[in-house]
This record gives sequence, C-alpha cells and structure tokens, in this order.
Amino acid sequence: MTLLRESLLYSLYLALEGAYERSAARRILHAFGAWCAGQAAQSRVLTALAREGKLSAAWESSQMRRVLTAIFTFPGRTLNRWYEAWRATFEDSVFARIVFELGEGTAIAESWLIMLLWIIPYAYWDNAWSLLVFAFLLILFHAGAMRRRTFQLDVADIGFYPMVFLFLMMLSAPLSYRPELSWRFLGYHMAAALCVLVTVSAARNVADLKRLCAGATFCVGVSSVYGVIQRIRGVKVNIAYVDAKLNPDMPGRVQSYFDNPNTFGEFLVMLLPLALALALCSEKRRGKILAGAVCFFGVAALLMTYSRAAWVGFALSVGLMVLTLRPTLLPGLIALCIVAIPFLPSAVWTRILTITNFNDTTTSSRFPLYEAALNLIQRAPLDGAGLGSDVVRQYIKDFRLYHGSAPFVHAHNLYLQVCIETGLLGAAAFLASVFWNVKRGFRAVTNAKGATRIITCAAAAGVCGITLCGMADYPWHYPRVQVVYWFLFAVTLAGAKVCRMENGAGSHAPIGMTQRDAENHTPSWKPQHGAGTYVPARGAGMATPIRKPESKLERTRKHGKTAGHRRSGRKR
Repeated sequence: MTLLRESLLYSLYLALEGAYERSAARRILHAFGAWCAGQAAQSRVLTALAREGKLSAAWESSQMRRVLTAIFTFPGRTLNRWYEAWRATFEDSVFARIVFELGEGTAIAESWLIMLLWIIPYAYWDNAWSLLVFAFLLILFHAGAMRRRTFQLDVADIGFYPMVFLFLMMLSAPLSYRPELSWRFLGYHMAAALCVLVTVSAARNVADLKRLCAGATFCVGVSSVYGVIQRIRGVKVNIAYVDAKLNPDMPGRVQSYFDNPNTFGEFLVMLLPLALALALCSEKRRGKILAGAVCFFGVAALLMTYSRAAWVGFALSVGLMVLTLRPTLLPGLIALCIVAIPFLPSAVWTRILTITNFNDTTTSSRFPLYEAALNLIQRAPLDGAGLGSDVVRQYIKDFRLYHGSAPFVHAHNLYLQVCIETGLLGAAAFLASVFWNVKRGFRAVTNAKGATRIITCAAAAGVCGITLCGMADYPWHYPRVQVVYWFLFAVTLAGAKVCRMENGAGSHAPIGMTQRDAENHTPSWKPQHGAGTYVPARGAGMATPIRKPESKLERTRKHGKTAGHRRSGRKR
C-alpha cells in the first residue's frame, strides 16, 4: 500500500481528483443531480407507485396471514415444546448443542452451500441438488427453532402476492394439459419456494445479509475469472447465438461453465449488484479490494457474453442504485457512459446497434414464438397449458400453433412463458409479486442507513435488472438460474425486514401473534453474574439487544462523577 501511495499513478489520481473538486463541471453536475433528486421526490407518479397498496396493507392484519403463520410455524413450536420438556437432557448433550448452534446459523450455512452449489459446471449439474440443499437448510433451520422459540419461519414478510403465485403454481401441475409432464417442473418451483422461505426466515441482521452477499460474490468471482480465461484461450463462434452477417467482427460469446452465454449474462446481472454492495459496505480494506476485483472481472465477463438484454439490465440496476443511494452522481454516471462510447470495442458497439435491428436473425426468429404464445393464451386464457416448458411444447405441437422454422423451446419471454403455463391469473400474480418486491425494497431503504440500506437497494435493483432481461429471454429455462432469481428476490425481502428491525419497528410476530401482541410483547430476561449484567433467557427474541455492563470508567465519563463522589459532594 505504501508503494501505491508513493507511485506516480496515485499522484496523478490525486491531482485529477483535486482539479475535479474545484471545477465548474462538478458544481454543474451536482446541481443537476440535486434537481433530479428533488423532481423525483416530488413526482406524483413515483409517489403513487411507492405508496402501500390496499391488499398488501390488509395482509399485515389479515386472518389468512395468521393462519398461514400458524401452519408454517407449527413444526418449530412443536420442537420447541419438546425441547422445553427435556431441556436438561438436550443441554447435557454436546451433539445437541452443536446442532442447535448450527441451526441458529442457517444463514451462514446457506452462504457456504450456495458457494459450492452455484460453481458446479453445467456438465456435472443435477437439478435435484437445489431441492436437496434447501430442504436440508429447512431442516437445519428447525434445529435452531427447537431451542429458540422466536426462531420460526417468517411467512408474513414473504407477502401476499408471492404466496398466491406459489398456490397457482401448485395448481398448474395437476390441472395441466399433460400432468405427467409437469411434475418435474413442480419440483423446480418447490426448490425456489424453499429458497425464499429459508432465506427470508434465516436472515435476521446485517451480518446475515453480508454473508449471503459474500456467497453470491464468490460465485460471481469464480464464474467471471473462468469466463475471462475462456476468452483468452479462445471461443469458437456459434452461429446459433449470433447473426454473422450483421456482426462480422464479433468473436465467440463467453459462457463460462454455463451452457448458454445468455444464461451466464443473466446470472451476472442478478448477482453483480450484490458484489458491488459488498464492495461498498465492507468495513475492512481487504474486503473492499477483493469485492472490487470481483466486480471488475464480472463486468468484463458480462461484456464478453455479448448478451444485449444482460447489458441493458445491468445498466438499469447500476442506474437505480446510484439514483437511490447517491442521486447527485447520476448525471456524472450518464456523462461517463457517453464519454466511454468511443473507447468501446467495435464488436461491442456493433452488437449494441443491433438491439433495435429487426433484420437480425436472433431477433426476428422470436416473433413466431411470440405468435404461438399469444395463440395459446387465446385458447386457454385462465389456466394455460400447464406447468413447465415440456407440456407447453406438447400443447403447441398438438394444436399446431407454431409456424416457425426453428424448434419451439420456450416463448423467449419470461412473462409470456409464465402466462402460457399458469394462465392470466398466474401472470398477474407474478407481476404483482415482482412489483411488490421492488417497491418494498426501495421503500425500506428510505429510512435505513449503513450496510443494510446498500444491500437492500442492490438486491431490489438486481430484481429490476433481471425483470428487464425477462422481456427478451426466459431465464427460468435453466432451473439453477431460476433458484438464483428467487434467491435475489428473497434477499430483497430479508433486507427490507432487517431495515424495519433496525428502525425499531421489529419483525412480524413469529408464532401467530397479531401485530399488536407483538408490539406489546415483553421479552423475558434473567440477571446473571451480578447486577447490571443481563442476558436473554431461553425463548427471548434474537433481535432484542443485550444490555452490557458499564465499566467504572464508562460510568465516570457518562455521569462525570463516581457514586462515591456524588455522595460526599467532593470534586473528583
């Protein structure tokens, strides 16, 4: 670090930074950014979009929420009663105490397991692993719930719309056009549902959020470095992924250890914002440097995928993060992007220009897919063809709805695919879930601060980015990417929950309490080791702060006098 500070490059950086701080360009950009922030704060459209909806507000105090909470927390409460009845036996067992500690650290286990799970090459990947891993995490979570009464599954923070969407997904399998083709896909959706349930329930403080971001950052780093090495070694051009006539100078598209470059790009769009958030909120310099290096390689690998939808989605994510965290920097970011255009490789610029070129075969080939999807919606508007792309292909083949030359794999649009699988009701529930998730995340960061604010904003921005990508592709075609999508969805909800807990609002009551009961609930405490030292009793909430004993020096600094001096009236 000393060599870096004494280098000519660092001196040049300081000189440029000082010149910019004193320049008129900085004052103009900051003034324009402040004006944009003020306009956004006074916007009626944004105010209407950000306000709490009637259904989501009613969900907080609804009977349905209480019933679902009671059902989902029944196993944990039953295990807790068993523990209370045999507490001495369990506490005498070293194995039981180890299992309890592991269960209370489910977020730590999840971060390590996703590190292992999401770096497996596609050739060795099995879709059943996601279901097995998150089922194991669910069991591990209940081991922690056995000792802690308030360590229960949090259905309330998942929300009304995602629960409705899950219910419609479960109905789409038995009501499918060919049910035998849909059961496999129901398992994929159940893995994603378990991911949301475990992640939202296990993340209870900012440290848990950082651990989840660290796991995602590790996956971004491994996949990105692998992709950069792949580019150095050379990638063969695949005409199925590019129109060679319109992109004559474009090299082969990097796909890392995934099966498709678009899939790799979508993977980076979802997890790169979390890596950027970790770089911003890391307390140690080493962590900032490592996370920053991961972001550098991630952006480089994203450019090498030549995925146009991923580029646009990532740009939207970064823009929303800047607009939310530092709105005065938004004009500078836009100016920087404009200045960087001449320095882009010609292949990248050519690829960008083909976004609106309908003569590109990779774009024009999608219109027959859209037409077939719309024809299917007209035939089965309410229930769709059934869950999964297999039954959709069979339905389209039987009724001859597709007239394109290339084989029909999926609709190449996330929202059309959800609609033709689950019907208009399922598509409406999914869109409401995404909109509610993003709104909940950005509303939570308005009164938050520190690392929680940054991580929650990054997760919500990532959801917006992949939502935009979904208009040009179907990310859920690969079940592993589908689980990553819902993981990002869950991190947004978990971040919003932690923001609310840090602001003193507390989390939802975990065992079927109403909100009023939760607010009036007094945690149990028991004194230990003398007066002034308190630790939470068994069953006390994890979010309740522990009162630490004050030292004599701290009491002197706080009150100015010691107890003896106050009694005697003498000055210290």
